[in-house]
Amino acid sequence: MRMTNKIMQNNSLYNINNNKVLMDKLSTMQSTQKKITRPSDDPVVAIRALRLRTSVSELTQYYSKNAPDAESWLKITEGALSNGVKVLEDLGKQAVKGANKDLGVDSLAIIVEQMKKLRDEYYSTGNEDYAGRYVFTGYRTDTSLSFTKEVESGNPSYSYDITESVTMDDFDTVNYTDATALDGLTKSNYASYLGTTEQDISNADIHRIRLSYDNLADGAPTIAYGDDGTGQPNTLTAVAMSADDAYKAVKDGTEDVVFVPETGEILFSDKAYADLNQAVQAGDKVDITYTKDEWKNGDLRPEHYFKCEATVTKDGVAGNPIKYNYDADVDSQIIEYDVGYNQTIRVNTLATEAFTHDLDRDIDDLVRALDTLTQLNTTMEDLEVLKKNTLETDPNYNAIVKEYEAVKKAYDYNRENIHTLFEHADTSFQRYMDKTNVAVTDNGTRGSQLDLVSNRLMDQKTTFETLQSENEDVDIAEVIIQLTSANLTYNSALMATSKIMQNSLMNYI
Repeated sequence: MRMTNKIMQNNSLYNINNNKVLMDKLSTMQSTQKKITRPSDDPVVAIRALRLRTSVSELTQYYSKNAPDAESWLKITEGALSNGVKVLEDLGKQAVKGANKDLGVDSLAIIVEQMKKLRDEYYSTGNEDYAGRYVFTGYRTDTSLSFTKEVESGNPSYSYDITESVTMDDFDTVNYTDATALDGLTKSNYASYLGTTEQDISNADIHRIRLSYDNLADGAPTIAYGDDGTGQPNTLTAVAMSADDAYKAVKDGTEDVVFVPETGEILFSDKAYADLNQAVQAGDKVDITYTKDEWKNGDLRPEHYFKCEATVTKDGVAGNPIKYNYDADVDSQIIEYDVGYNQTIRVNTLATEAFTHDLDRDIDDLVRALDTLTQLNTTMEDLEVLKKNTLETDPNYNAIVKEYEAVKKAYDYNRENIHTLFEHADTSFQRYMDKTNVAVTDNGTRGSQLDLVSNRLMDQKTTFETLQSENEDVDIAEVIIQLTSANLTYNSALMATSKIMQNSLMNYI
């Protein structure tokens, strides 16, 4: 084959250009510190890089964002629950103090006042939020657990039709002292009550269902249970009465089922209770539907606990009714965070797991019992002074003594009742604390699980970042050596080519 100068020139240019391409590639690798700049450089590396980058991105999302967010939510919840436990412990201590029979009415009043403040603190704890999201309200993270002060202004106002489900185990008994013969008695009008004796004072235990709220609308609630054979539930009718009239009517047997709107109680006679107990199967629910349209600061919002229908009225305009928990139970509102591949952590604790209406209702019972006891104590002290200032020869003396004894009997009954209520409250607070401690434990268990997941995510993230680096990053020392070698080769080629190209065929003619 004849080798011409043109062929030699073309071959030299081709080889020099290849050297320049190699130098450009190595220079690019040195500046970017990456093995490839486009998929066509190495399809295998490119495909592996895409997969590894996706894995690292997901792990970064889990480890750097989801896990810390879940951890913060759990810590906020833990703090609120721990505060609730402390409040319940303090309430228990106050209940133990109140159970001391040697305490007078004034001391009991101080204890009850402290318990009311602790109750307010307990429920305000339930409004704890994380980044503007309430942590105890399930999916309704924009709605507080309890009503705030705005409801006390009446604008907006809220009316709820609430369906509360109870079982026969939820029934309790309330002690009632019939002292209606002493109603209105004072030291100035004692003469009108002469003839009142201890026999006019009686005491009885009455079956009741204590609803979750007081100050209810006057309309009698619907009490439904079982099946009447046509697919419809059996129903009971309750007569609405004031508290004093209701207790007396049930005690005397003139009414079987009585609703007390101001206290939120449904009272049952012995016969009505026995009939219902026989009709309701063990564990079956009794659904009680009632209306409440007056709320105060600290009241728990019904939508977090019950099936209900709410109507909100603002500036005199009523909105459309809103139904809550008709399609799903409140206990199903679990919030979970993705913290790993096919792995989730539950972050929320539901209100039903930690905060109960019963605490508020226990303290309401104590407040009403203390009011009654205070009135009787004042009357008893007045009559005692009157008795001391009345001569035994006075024709009314014996009648005053009997009046005093009647008041003393009513006082003793109610003093024993409030003592029992304090003992019951102590037991109840311990039960509420046990329930809250379970919520604390569950929350802590999820936190420990999250710590394990976070540690594993950190290891996985480190491993995948190492694999990504090995796949994409160049060995900079090796690249520099190769670049230096390519540069030397390039310069050598230029020098050799320049010498060869100096001679042509004309030099030999």
